[in-house]
Amino acid sequence: MLTYPDIDPVAIELGPVAIHWYGLMYLVGFLGGWLLGRWRAQRADSPIRPAQMEDMLVYVAIGVIAGGRIGYIIFYDPGILARDPLAIVRVWEGGMSFHGGFLGVLAALWLYGRRIGAGFFRLTDFAAPLIPIGLGAGRLGNFINGELWGKTSDLPWAMVYPPMGPEPRHPSQLYEFALEGVVLFAALWLFSSRPRPTMAVSGLFLVLYGGFRFLVEFVRLPDEHLGYLAFDWLTMGQLLSAPMIALGVVLLALAYRVPKPDGAQT
Repeated sequence: MLTYPDIDPVAIELGPVAIHWYGLMYLVGFLGGWLLGRWRAQRADSPIRPAQMEDMLVYVAIGVIAGGRIGYIIFYDPGILARDPLAIVRVWEGGMSFHGGFLGVLAALWLYGRRIGAGFFRLTDFAAPLIPIGLGAGRLGNFINGELWGKTSDLPWAMVYPPMGPEPRHPSQLYEFALEGVVLFAALWLFSSRPRPTMAVSGLFLVLYGGFRFLVEFVRLPDEHLGYLAFDWLTMGQLLSAPMIALGVVLLALAYRVPKPDGAQT
């Protein structure tokens, strides 16, 4: 049994200004994605040039933050706007949805693709291996904040988080860091290290992320105000991840079954 190390969620205090670890994790995700994106953009099959990564990052950052906040309100707390309309802009108080942020990124890539004349799925294939950097950093931020804990467990690595009682629990944030961050990054980076059919990298991202998230939800506590949606086990995270898996399978099937015209990406 392990004990939570009681990490201060505030990384730096400069007078009245407090910089939280969670905010720094967003910075790590964006900076890491930008650096690897510039390196990846040097490939002959890249839909963008290295110098365009800055512009794409701005679009993606807006999509992540706006989509994540709006998605949280729609999926997890739709009544909050009636109680407090300004809550939608107070992102520093917490309440971000991956699935909402993901939809925001897709919208951002579509808009950016229209601006530069690049195909939507070529851009999503390019961006997919970069996303796990932010996912992994975000899960470390969840762990530092002491949120999104798992169910009670007697496994050797179960962890006691004192604010939730003396029972050891699954450190589900670390499970997600390992799966959504490390494993997902390694799988996508290796898979995309050679040219693949358009939509294949995007499809693999959807299948793997959706599958990892669906599995971890079995040992993660459901959102307190939502509970289980059905069957005493179905969570909102699983409900939102299931379509990702299905869509990923469809994209992979289309990528490898639809004949490509001469000169198309293979």
